[in-house]
Amino acid sequence: MGLLDILLGRTKPVAPDLDQLFGLPSAAVTLQAAAGFTPTGEGAVCFATVEGAAFEQTHREVQALLDADADRTGPPVELRQDDYGYSWLVSRRDPDQLPQLVNDLHAVNSSMEVNGFGPQLLCSLAGFRDDAGRRLALVYLYKRGTFYPFAPLPGAAERRDNALELRVKAVLTNDLRLEQDLNRWFPVWGAPGL
Repeated sequence: MGLLDILLGRTKPVAPDLDQLFGLPSAAVTLQAAAGFTPTGEGAVCFATVEGAAFEQTHREVQALLDADADRTGPPVELRQDDYGYSWLVSRRDPDQLPQLVNDLHAVNSSMEVNGFGPQLLCSLAGFRDDAGRRLALVYLYKRGTFYPFAPLPGAAERRDNALELRVKAVLTNDLRLEQDLNRWFPVWGAPGL
């Protein structure tokens, strides 16, 4: 970062730290004890839609890597597109296999990054539910290296449970690097794995 950047108020972007994903299993223990949310076993990686042979090759490599897991049953990774034009690689595990799900998310992110698709990576999420059926996602912002909670309210309207999100933020302050700028807590409506 140069003097001109300092004078113009530019800041150096935070480098992605995919190892932050490995904090999710311990955060899940805290989340369950403090708020009653348990993992659903579903998670996803979101990225700007990419077309072409290079991406198809990367997708096949990720599929082969995750297929090699002997404990996995069913399809390891499903490629989906949402209503907003973003692509999602979705992984499903048993709810008690959150560490393995985190490994899947890390592997997908790492493979895409290594193959030159890092700039297209947007976020990763792991899904949670409580006994009342409320849904919650812990969303990792790839370009910020931080997490935030996203809690959609039940029903067809796109509304969030802001009080729950702030409560989860307070609960997980010591477990995850949380995004402090609430304007960056982007909604992930219709995200698979939520």
